[in-house]
Formats: sequence, structure tokens, C-alpha cells
Amino acid sequence: MTEYDAIVIGTGQAGPSLARRLAKDGQRVAIIERARFGGTCVNTGCTPTKALVASAYAAHLARRASDYGVTIGGAVSIDMQRVKARKDAIVASSRDGLEASLRRTKGIIVVQDHGRFVSAGEVVAGGETMRAPRVFINVGGRPAIPPILGLDTVPYLTSSTIVDLDTIPSHLVIIGGSYVGLEFAQIYRRFGSAVTVIEAGPRLIGREDTEISDAVREILEAEGIEVRLGTKTTAVAAGIEVSVESAAGIASISGSHLLLAAGRRPNTDDLGLETTGVAVNSHGYIQVDDALRTSVPGIWAIGECNGRGAFTHTAYNDYEIVADTLLDGGSRRVTDRIVAYALFTDPPLGRAGMTEHEAVAAGHKVLVGRLEMANVSRAIEKGETAGVMKIVVSADTQEILGAAILGVGGDEVVHGILDMMYAKAPYPVLQRVVDIHPTVSEFIPVLLGGLRAV
Repeated sequence: MTEYDAIVIGTGQAGPSLARRLAKDGQRVAIIERARFGGTCVNTGCTPTKALVASAYAAHLARRASDYGVTIGGAVSIDMQRVKARKDAIVASSRDGLEASLRRTKGIIVVQDHGRFVSAGEVVAGGETMRAPRVFINVGGRPAIPPILGLDTVPYLTSSTIVDLDTIPSHLVIIGGSYVGLEFAQIYRRFGSAVTVIEAGPRLIGREDTEISDAVREILEAEGIEVRLGTKTTAVAAGIEVSVESAAGIASISGSHLLLAAGRRPNTDDLGLETTGVAVNSHGYIQVDDALRTSVPGIWAIGECNGRGAFTHTAYNDYEIVADTLLDGGSRRVTDRIVAYALFTDPPLGRAGMTEHEAVAAGHKVLVGRLEMANVSRAIEKGETAGVMKIVVSADTQEILGAAILGVGGDEVVHGILDMMYAKAPYPVLQRVVDIHPTVSEFIPVLLGGLRAV
């Protein structure tokens, strides 16, 4: 039995930062990683996908070169092995850097093995039993595999495996029309694949307001991506043959590759949680309070496995909350944060706070501003005018409730709005800002000047 002050299971975006902070505080920490350092973000999520997005954007822009008066001799082609090599180098640098950092940090013992609880304060890994008064679970999640007839008989891809392709599919069929599926749809369409997206719901990215969902669909369809809405996948067969059913009837879609992008599930089913008494919900997510404490004293759950956020930035904020409440005597809470995320298609969608639908459903009396990106001078100058800007404001308090910026730079522009939301500043403060010209951000005051009651 080896005694530690703390045990951290998993090296996603919350665990390593917390381990280093605990070690800096003079504690002896064991951090356990069963696979690749860095978790989803570094290995199969943010880092590799955005590297692929960058390559796809370069190809797309090269094909549009003549729009800018630029001549390219010959057709634009993709060397997928070089694309993958570039992506792999970026991932390896991040992953290896993280591992090296942990191993050289005084007070941290790295154990590379599968960690499993044998009791509330005891974890087995690396051939030994470890005990600590504090255990932090940072095990993340993985792609969910939907129960589709015949799926066990065909090769399929997930977001974890498609990033390792070094060839270009002739026809990529994607089951799931939400954030993950749509990013890969555009990436591979720009690489040269035919792409079909199958979505069971009535629209893409169903949590967004209808006009945002529709605008994203129009952008993707304009690039030649086939989108089938209200379509249920009933079976798959060798080929790849995908059987679907919709209001139009029963049909079959033939493809070369199949990508499953139908959600995620937490990596909590093989941790031995049943030996601890830690409560999980029906989906396997560990239940936590506002300070990320589980139902068992001395055990915390941070990152995606707690179901309180599926993003790198929320995982890192989980670390900040735990460090603040546990080490600094503070009172930061999960409910302090505002929902914010992005869809990294081109153009990207930057989102902050509530949608109009969510705000109205929550009982707010709202004002809404809307502006087409085709009216934004910077977008016109860049030749990238697709998209729409939308903001939702409380008519009673004048506070900004939410925003959606779908357009060039939308993933960055939205942060100016998000900052104002955290400051709880009334919208006229932002409306009176004198922004730099020519930028997309300078149209936020214009957007606010067009607020209308709904």
C-alpha cells in the first residue's frame, strides 16, 4: 500500500493542472493515465480536428484563388498522408510535452496503467494499491455507438478513429448532424469526398435556434454536402450500405466509409465505482455538486465525466473551481459559468449564453438583434459573406442573455459579448464601444442598435 496526499485518475484538461497545483502546494500526488496523455482534446478532439480544419480551409481557399485574382497553375489536390503527418506532429508535440511536464514536476508520481477503485479511498494501478484522502476522477468520455442493426458486421469510424485516416474516402456517410459530424463533413468534402449527413431530427444542430441551424445547413449544402433531415438509420450492411427511413419512405445510401457521430458517453463504466458508493446518473455521468464533489466525501469528478460540460474550457474551469474551493478558500461554482462553445466549420459559429428559444422558455421578455454577415464590410472584403449574427437581450434588465455569431471570425468575435455577459453590464455599454475598423466586431454595436421585441 502506497500512501499519497491525492490521486488523480486521468490526464485530460483538468487533471494535470490540478496535479501540478497540488504538488506546488507541497502535496505528494499520483496521477494515473491508462492510454495517451492529454485526453480527448489533445489526441482525438480539438487539436487534431482543428489541424485538419486548417488543411481543409487551405484547400478550399486555393480552389477559390481566382476569386481573389490569384492564378494557380493546375488543379488543387490533397496529399492526405502529408495532411495526416502535419496533424500527427502537432498532436505529438502537445501530448509529449504534457507527459514530460508531469514527469519532471517535483511531487508528482506518474503511473501509466488503468486505475480502478477498490474502495472509496483506494485505487489499484501499476501493480500496486494506492491510498489517498482525496481522489479526483478525470477520465473523460468516448464516442457513443448507437444500436443500429448490422453495425457489428461492418467497419465504421468514430471521431476517435477518423483522425487517423491517411486516405480520402470516396463517399463518407455520416450518422449524426450535430457539431462533431458537421465539422468532419466539411473537412472531408473539402478534401474531395462526396459526403452525406443523416440526421434523425428535423434540423441540424438541434439545440440552436432554427435560423442558425438553417444557415449552417445552407452553408454546407452550398459546398455540395448532401443533408438528409428527419431521416432515421435503420440498418447497415457490407458495402457500406446504409438503410434509412423518412417521410419520403425507405431508401438505401451507398458509401465507402461510415462515420458515427451520434453523441458521447463517459468513461466511468470500468473504474470500479460500485466499490465506492459514488452516484452516477442513468447515462453513467458522475453526479457532482456545485463545487464538483461527488456523493462520497473525498472524491471529486472533473471534466467531461461529470456531465457538467463537454469542452476543454469547461474541464479547465473545473480544475479552477476545485483549486479555488479546496486550496484557496474561495467560492467559485459550476453555476457561475456561462455556456459558451463553437462549431468550427468554415465559417465558424461562436455561441454564448442562451438561444432565443431558451430565453423565452425561461420566462424572459427578450429583445433580439439580427444582422446578415453579407452586410459586414470585413466579410465582404475577405470574400466570406456567409452567415448571420444574432444577439438576445433581456428587455427588463438590459443584460445580454445570449449570442450566436455565425460568420468569418465568429469563434473569436463572440468573446467580446461573453466578457460583457460575465460583467453583467447592460447592453448599452457594449453598444457605445468604439471598435476598430474594418472588423467584424465593429458591427456588434450595429447589431444592438437593431434590437426588436419578439
